[in-house]
Amino acid sequence: MLEVQCPEVSRPRQAINVSVVKRARTSVHQAPRKSVRLAKYEQKQASRQADRRKRGHHDLRSGVHRGEQRQKPVFLARSRRQNIPAACDSIHEEHPIAYWAANDEWPPQYFEEDRDMENILARKRSVSSMSRQNSDTDSATPSSTGQGEQKSREQKSAEYKKPQYATVLATKGVFLKSSPSGVTKASQECCKTMLDQEQKYPPHTMFRDDLFDATCESVQDKNETRVIRDIALLIVPSAEVLAIRGATHLQGLVDSVNEGWNNSIPLTKTRPQPDFAVGFHRDAFSQERLDRMHPIVGDFNDQSYFMATWYMYFPFLTCEVKCGAAALDVADRQNAHSMAIAVRAVVELFRAVKREKELHREILAYSISHDHRSVRIYGYYAEIDESSTKYYRHSIRTFDFTELHGKEKWTAYQFTKNVYDRWMPEHFKRICSAIDQIPANISFSVSQSESNHPGQTSGLSQDLGAHSIVASSAGSASIQAQGDSQSSTDQDLIATPSASLTGREFKKPKRGSAQRGRE
Repeated sequence: MLEVQCPEVSRPRQAINVSVVKRARTSVHQAPRKSVRLAKYEQKQASRQADRRKRGHHDLRSGVHRGEQRQKPVFLARSRRQNIPAACDSIHEEHPIAYWAANDEWPPQYFEEDRDMENILARKRSVSSMSRQNSDTDSATPSSTGQGEQKSREQKSAEYKKPQYATVLATKGVFLKSSPSGVTKASQECCKTMLDQEQKYPPHTMFRDDLFDATCESVQDKNETRVIRDIALLIVPSAEVLAIRGATHLQGLVDSVNEGWNNSIPLTKTRPQPDFAVGFHRDAFSQERLDRMHPIVGDFNDQSYFMATWYMYFPFLTCEVKCGAAALDVADRQNAHSMAIAVRAVVELFRAVKREKELHREILAYSISHDHRSVRIYGYYAEIDESSTKYYRHSIRTFDFTELHGKEKWTAYQFTKNVYDRWMPEHFKRICSAIDQIPANISFSVSQSESNHPGQTSGLSQDLGAHSIVASSAGSASIQAQGDSQSSTDQDLIATPSASLTGREFKKPKRGSAQRGRE
């Protein structure tokens, strides 16, 4: 076999010079280089945005447009998200849909307004407290259901006897003293006028000149019940009694005597139960205002900023009666607690309608503490700033009504009547002006909260229908007739804590979803 050997073909090796380029390290993040196609696309999008601004409206054909956005690189999407709100902020109030189409979220104003209104919604009482109340109450009428178990006078003042309770109130922003700024000059002049303006005094009472000394001696060293029976109404007159005797302008007021404020949102763990309190009856408000207040007031078993008992709206006066001078300090703590809740009601209402600054340092409630010989009169006000609200007490008058043969025996009575006649009408007008600004014909659906913390926002969750103390216009007779079915209604509320208001429902828009919005 012939073997043929082929010569090797050698190829010259080409020297390849590889130059290594070192990139200088910088602290600034370098974005990836854009392709020509992507740069053209970005330029085209920018020109479209400029055209839309000139036309004054936005293209709402968002299906393909948003799909293309999701395919963009992250750095491009961020760049666009930063630029779009600047173009849309000026028109989002008039065109919220356009704002949502461009930003994939609703304008911030919706969430701010809803948050303000949601804060004042009535709240469902906790299941544990309602169960305890049902076990303690034999009758299920609205009256007994609203009042709950009344504590004895010794029980209700047990916590207030501790000097530390003033510190407890201070942790909640309630101070038993005046602030450095004090009350407004207008409030000072109003208090002076109510102290000096003379009133007609009732004849043939235990304070008659020839009976006064004997009356004071008879209640000396007696218990609170005896002091209340003999002289309390001569120190702090009843608004309802005065209305029955002809003061027709007081027919919208209602009294409570030793009733727990079960329908108020608590400030501390202790429940207020003043010896005597005055507030507004539901008959004082028009039906339109009652309808506006329905979401924030709730029903018989709900708790609200604006209710004391189930029938008393916006309390503004309390009285505590004690026996012995040292016990007046206890009465002062009780009154301060109750009136802080009363002032808070007005402040929260005005804050919801963006008018809280009108109340800054204005006296919004009064209290009277007395025993068988001494009287202390206080006014209560709030100092309001953007971050917090603090409540203070203004001393109006402290005196001994037994001195100088009873020279000052009618001073507290005169002051209280002037509160009814001069101060109360203006206070009521102020409250009504804020109620008129609450949005009408809307209802809220907010789940029940079990929290006992007074600062947390829980919501209105109700389904009492005809039992509503606001929506219903029935009188006391119909309320009594509904008492038979109230017990079963209470059990339904416990079993279904997420019940909602009947009627048209309002839901605030949520961010980031095409299926969520204002219905």
